[in-house]
Amino acid sequence: MDPKLQQPLLYVAAFIAVVVAVQTLAGLVFSRRDQRSRINRRMSLLESGMRPERVYEALVRRPMTARLGSQQLSNLLDKFSAYCHQSGLSLDPLRLVGITAAIAAGLWVACLFLTVRSGPGFLVNATVSLIGSCALAVLAVWVFVGQRRKQRIKKLEEQLPLSLDIVNRAIRAGHPVISAVQLAAQEMADPLGSEFGLIVDETTYGVDFRDALTSFARRTGSSDAHFFAVSVSIQSETGGNLAEILDGLATVIRDRITLGKRVRALASEGRASAMILSVLPILLIGGMMVMAPKFYTDKFSDPLFWPIASGVGVMYLIGWVMIHRIVNFKY
Repeated sequence: MDPKLQQPLLYVAAFIAVVVAVQTLAGLVFSRRDQRSRINRRMSLLESGMRPERVYEALVRRPMTARLGSQQLSNLLDKFSAYCHQSGLSLDPLRLVGITAAIAAGLWVACLFLTVRSGPGFLVNATVSLIGSCALAVLAVWVFVGQRRKQRIKKLEEQLPLSLDIVNRAIRAGHPVISAVQLAAQEMADPLGSEFGLIVDETTYGVDFRDALTSFARRTGSSDAHFFAVSVSIQSETGGNLAEILDGLATVIRDRITLGKRVRALASEGRASAMILSVLPILLIGGMMVMAPKFYTDKFSDPLFWPIASGVGVMYLIGWVMIHRIVNFKY
């Protein structure tokens, strides 16, 4: 070979080798990233070696309400635990309450350094600032948990039609319905992948499939999940082609999602105004109670203060209920 051609050929070969190496490395990186994005939390726990019973206990956190004497308090704790589960938080509800209390205590301690110079009336100012700190901490945690819950339910409802298609195709291929659900649980990401896996786990532990679907709908808090549970329950009692029922249900859910996006787009301005009008008064009043409690404590002796404050609170609650009913559409 001509020595003049050897050097260009070496450059070309080196260039091709670098391109192939980079492409191979990028393929490995993106394939692993794609695999991590597809896998759900339940599959990750199972792959780590945890027993299925422990995985089920970790994903389905049942509150310890047997120690509570009041049934109403037990029901309230159950609802709060379900609300936290629907938000996808891995924290225990009691731990979340502790975090809220810690935030309120931090705000209150910071406020004490500002009110310590107020001289007379320090105890009253400290009490007012404590109330404001608790209000701000509860509002911040409640908004955070509520937004996470809303996003999780929205993502779950967007995943549900695709998962129903997977179940439908598996049933048409001859798989039993529980195997089809298990296949969807392995293929889908969180949150629906883990929730479908819990349906399979409950059925494996002896729970009836219809009861497992009802528990799934109750855990997620999604209306579309309730439609799925009711459709399968009616089909199991009356008979019929389950594949066609799931196909129609997937179509209905997709249409509802499309309609819901249109409604939210048209009502976005009203929803933003409702959020501002609902949160801003509590934020301003709580901030004033934390940073300048004397602004309110100096008016406690005025005979008109408490009637006016009570009237403002009642009007705020009435306005909040009216705004909530206006901006939340049923479709």
